[in-house]
Formats: sequence, structure tokens, C-alpha cells
Amino acid sequence: MTPSDERMRILKMIEEKQITAEEGARLLEALRAGRDAVERDGMTKARWLRVRVTDRASGKLKVNVNIPVGLIDVGLKMGARFAPEMNGMDLSAIQAAIKGGMQGRIIEVDDEKDDERVEIFVE
Repeated sequence: MTPSDERMRILKMIEEKQITAEEGARLLEALRAGRDAVERDGMTKARWLRVRVTDRASGKLKVNVNIPVGLIDVGLKMGARFAPEMNGMDLSAIQAAIKGGMQGRIIEVDDEKDDERVEIFVE
């Protein structure tokens, strides 16, 4: 996905009130900062937090957002919006594991009410 596509996806999420304008601004700034770091270093070192929401019945992708690991707090809060079942989870333990180098799928939650699956990965 190109940076332009990612920016448009963030703006669409703001428009659809899936995230606040403040969260969107932080995500857009992180995209810019990540691009600047790649240009400066000449290589990609960034790790990403990926939030994916799919329809459980059809498997159709509803939301797919990549967030720089530096914005873990925003990403986990955004994931929690799509899965109320995450309320009460110890997000600080998840944040510490990610910062410690954890990779792969860290959360998979089925939302039976909306028939959705929320998955959060570190890549």
C-alpha cells in the first residue's frame, strides 16, 4: 500500500467517525515521520502495528490499517473500538511485549454482535 493510499484510508476513517480527528492527525504524522526515516536511512527499519477487521461469515475485509509501532497506544485503542470485548484487557502488558520485540498476531477477537473478527498484528 502506498503512503498516498494509507493517507486516504486514514482520512476515510475520520470521515466515517471510526477514529477521531486527533487520532487521524497522529497517524498522518507518524506516516510522514516513517517516510522521512526511510528516506534518511535508505532502508526500511520500521515495524508496524496492523489492525484488521473482517466479516466472519464472508471473510470480507472491512478495515485494514497499518500504524507505526511508535503509535502503539493509538492502534490498540482503535482496535478496542471495533471489539468491545477488549474492554478490561491489560493493554499495558501488550504494549510492553510489543516494545520488547514481540511479533506476529497479538490479538484476535470475535465480535459476535456485529459478526466481525478483529485481529492485531506486529510486523
